[in-house]
Amino acid sequence: MTEPSSDDGHTLRRETELVVNEIAQGLRPLDAGASWFSRLAPTRQQMVLREVAGYAMQTHVTAADGRVGVARSGVKPTANPSVMICMDPPRYGFADLPSAEHVNAFRVLVSVFAVADNRRRETYCKGACGHAWHNLPAATEQP
Repeated sequence: MTEPSSDDGHTLRRETELVVNEIAQGLRPLDAGASWFSRLAPTRQQMVLREVAGYAMQTHVTAADGRVGVARSGVKPTANPSVMICMDPPRYGFADLPSAEHVNAFRVLVSVFAVADNRRRETYCKGACGHAWHNLPAATEQP
């Protein structure tokens, strides 16, 4: 299998941004996002995990966000991705987990991102948000 070209990487980042933010805003079910993720090649899954971990870091995920997100993710609290995100401070490196844990890592990361991003939308962005990803239209077609 070959590595994606830089254009393919850009397309994957844009698609990841859309899927993750749709899940975070309740426009796409987590299961549909996990299904999209599971169809990606392993190297692309790693790219997505790095990207979503970056989103989570930007929202300043807390251990409390981690616990709420893990509960929403459907992943056991004792699974590696769950333990990592609930540490204080959270541990990242989800792309380095064994590939068998990647779907769980995606579910945890997206769920925790949704909690933290919602908190920030209600505090920092309330009434004056200029972030395009906080104002997505309802999805009409899912990748």
